[in-house]
Amino acid sequence: MRRTVEALIAEERNKQHHVLAERLEEAFRTNGFSKMHPLASEDVRPGVDVIEPRRDFASLLLEPSVERASRELVEEQQRGEVLRSHGLEPRHRVLLMGPPGNGKTSLAEAIAEALIVPLVRVQYETVVASFLGETAARLARVFDFARTRPCVLFFDEFDVLGKERGDEHETGEIKRVVSSLLLQVDALPSYVVVIGASNHPELLDRAAGRRFQLHLVLRKPDADQRREWFRRFFNSLEHTRPPRSVEQLAKATAGASFSELEDLTLDVRRRLVLDPGSDVSEVLTDRLKLWKAFVQTPHA
Repeated sequence: MRRTVEALIAEERNKQHHVLAERLEEAFRTNGFSKMHPLASEDVRPGVDVIEPRRDFASLLLEPSVERASRELVEEQQRGEVLRSHGLEPRHRVLLMGPPGNGKTSLAEAIAEALIVPLVRVQYETVVASFLGETAARLARVFDFARTRPCVLFFDEFDVLGKERGDEHETGEIKRVVSSLLLQVDALPSYVVVIGASNHPELLDRAAGRRFQLHLVLRKPDADQRREWFRRFFNSLEHTRPPRSVEQLAKATAGASFSELEDLTLDVRRRLVLDPGSDVSEVLTDRLKLWKAFVQTPHA
């Protein structure tokens, strides 16, 4: 009964029927269901972080095909009633793939920001247990939590839970976890957007991969994206002329990920703030040398 009423409340809230949703919640709490509103209470969040999204699509440098697919997903969610009137459901299961540091988490946050819903990130250190059967039970509580209202449920490093069940080196426990995970994903209502991110999609169970309706690959930035990155950086520095051409910087940072570019430009910002009289060209040259030395070391 609780799950049914929670789904009803979430549906009404998604339709912007906030007064009705609040009345249903109040009636439910009055009748003894005191933990009806988990997103507002820290003590009933079972293995998740609830994050208020701040990044938006405008702050990201996405490949045109990835941005188009992401915006279409948002449109389908926002106009879900139109689709349902024609017997269709909006897509709500997305798999993000690609090397680390290239915007998978940021894109999940941007989707949540566009939908004006919280980003619910799964905490594996809380969900994964050493006792037989406990992981699947904790995972079920995560999905029960996500169903309470529209949100983006984000599994970073999805291959931690969605491993290939045919791997002979895996135990029976992980196979049960994968089976439970797939059943829970199937049972999610379409107002919950579930996003899985994986640096190693080849490790995913084949059935897990098929559960996702959108498969998006986020690659390292190409030369055009690196040039745009540095254009935006210089534009954000007030009263400062670019000491180098963005073309030179794009060449100097070939092969870098977005996170590595962000590390470099944030490092420059810190030095300019701590030493406001310093020359931008000298700071940039110095930070670029240090950055190159770091990213080329074996541990990087």
